[in-house]
Amino acid sequence: MKRIFKFVEKYFFIIILLAVAISLVYPKSFEWVLSNYNGINILNLLLSIVLFTMGTTLKADDFINVFKNPKEIAVGISAQYVIMPLIALALASAFSLDSALTVGLVLVGTVPGGTASDVITFLAKGDVALSVSLTAVSTVISPILTPIITLLLISNQINFNPIDMFISIIEIVIIPIILGLILNYKFPEFCERLKDYLPAISSIVICLIVAGVVGANKQAILTSSTIIIVVIVLQYFLAMSLGFGIGYLVGMKKKQIITVAIELAFQNSGLSTSLAKTHFPSLSQATVPGALYSVWQNLAGSILAYVFRRFL
Repeated sequence: MKRIFKFVEKYFFIIILLAVAISLVYPKSFEWVLSNYNGINILNLLLSIVLFTMGTTLKADDFINVFKNPKEIAVGISAQYVIMPLIALALASAFSLDSALTVGLVLVGTVPGGTASDVITFLAKGDVALSVSLTAVSTVISPILTPIITLLLISNQINFNPIDMFISIIEIVIIPIILGLILNYKFPEFCERLKDYLPAISSIVICLIVAGVVGANKQAILTSSTIIIVVIVLQYFLAMSLGFGIGYLVGMKKKQIITVAIELAFQNSGLSTSLAKTHFPSLSQATVPGALYSVWQNLAGSILAYVFRRFL
């Protein structure tokens, strides 16, 4: 059984491409992902599972590390919530994206770092402890910063309630993480055994989310694929390049530079998709950038991790 989970973890980028292919050929096979069951939003539930698994891997030491590496944390978090949103807005403007795609792209930029960054950092021989701390901190402060920054960037185009978004992030992100932390505190040995399975579980859930969104927006993706894919690729590589540049300019060591670059480029795209669907229901294509970014960041990240490990 453990081998199966390790296989899923190792070949996640292939599995997510397969899920996307199936959703494009048979879009109805994943339509349940975006539905409700007894009043429960399935998409939000799936995302909460990912964040819960993240919580079970966290300990107090991960937050204490913030004080051990104040410069790296400050630089990483600042870049996360300043550079990524500005990249998104600049690209949306440069490519004249419509309101829906602009909202989706901005949300990709304003959400916290994704949990997959920790795995890619490990594969790239970066500073895993720093990566975990950056992901944890950016996630914990996201209920405040994500709605505020999103409001500042798109309020002139689209009206939305940042308080409702704040509540959504608390429900989807913070509560599951706290529950995971509690479980880890009460049953540390159990959670330690779970670590061999959690990355694969998170990977499967992310595949389902991406497949659901891609299937629901099949026509929109096929008709606007060239532009939005170019934008997504540019957003990713600009973030990675600026992460390297900023880390170098502030005098970080090689491992920390790699970590900040990966952390900046890897976003919680599942959360951006969920927020787009929940708070911008009239803009169905707003979920597309998050889904496509999830596919691309995991595919490109797996390749870059190999490059970093071999040549940096």
